[in-house]
Amino acid sequence: MSIRTIGIIGGGQLGRMLAMAAARLNFTTIILEPQADCPAAQVANAQIVAAYDDPAALAELAARCDVVTYEFENVPVVAAEALQRSVPVHPPARALDIAQDRVTEKRFLNGCGIETASFHAVDSQDDLEQALADFGGRGVLKTRRLGYDGKGQRVFRGSADSAAGAYAALGGVPLILESFVAFEREVSVIAARAADGNIVSYDPAENVHRDGILHTSTLPARITVSTAAAARESAARLLAAMDYVGVLGMEFFVMADGSLIANEIAPRVHNSGHWTEAACVVSQFEQHIRAVTALPLGDTRRHSNCVMTNLIGDDIGEVPAWLARPDVLVHLYGKTESRQGRKMGHVTALTGPKMAS
Repeated sequence: MSIRTIGIIGGGQLGRMLAMAAARLNFTTIILEPQADCPAAQVANAQIVAAYDDPAALAELAARCDVVTYEFENVPVVAAEALQRSVPVHPPARALDIAQDRVTEKRFLNGCGIETASFHAVDSQDDLEQALADFGGRGVLKTRRLGYDGKGQRVFRGSADSAAGAYAALGGVPLILESFVAFEREVSVIAARAADGNIVSYDPAENVHRDGILHTSTLPARITVSTAAAARESAARLLAAMDYVGVLGMEFFVMADGSLIANEIAPRVHNSGHWTEAACVVSQFEQHIRAVTALPLGDTRRHSNCVMTNLIGDDIGEVPAWLARPDVLVHLYGKTESRQGRKMGHVTALTGPKMAS
């Protein structure tokens, strides 16, 4: 094990859980995050308090680390590219470039033979009105960059919804209008690729969102074996196309006939994979650490059925009740202030052993 120290860009809960997984495998972690005493730094070995694109901080991170990864997809691409010149960065900067722009992402998915919702790039109010006309006045308008958990979006449900001023209301920035998809449920798959090209994936989870934020992930998902295989195959195809190293989350809409439409990708560990720490021997977090440090990828088999529930805002008050329940793993994120829409932790309830198929 020539790699000893892992740099993690981003200090939120995903960085925190990566640092915890790294510590179990005897790695040292250094967090680059502008917020002092961030959740990740509470469990890491050190923190560099600086902006993600600060040249001096990036140089220090590269000098102190054997490999660098990141916990969220809005890391400046230029920062990842600068780091790559002096230290391995996994996943590659190219994955960030693809995932940071919804139009670029969908075009890349389509280029890999993966179906998405129909879409139009929207760069003006005129573009928006023409795109809505093409979609019969219906669709979901989103910012192309920096949107997450339902932020930066507006839904149009028909001609009664006026588009007047909508482009300016979302900041006058590049947007995307996506067509509605008549799906039956949402699922996601967590997959990992090693530098040698080996790919593994976990069972697809069935996801329910509230107010644009993931509420629950349930295993097993109510999908057929062939649909699950198609989700895994799409993720594997995408990982190979990007020459990816690390864990990736990929979300899908499941149609009535069992076919899949890709919704979005996340080049990192993913909220809908938190269940793996309770229902698998090797969690998505350990899997990512294994991949970026060139260790063998771990077993992805699920030993139990489960339901992962996010604790959002005031849900943190429910923790004592969750702790009193059997077969529940409680994971809190070290955040001292609860706010509406803020992820404070999650719980995973084991609901019984996985039955042999």
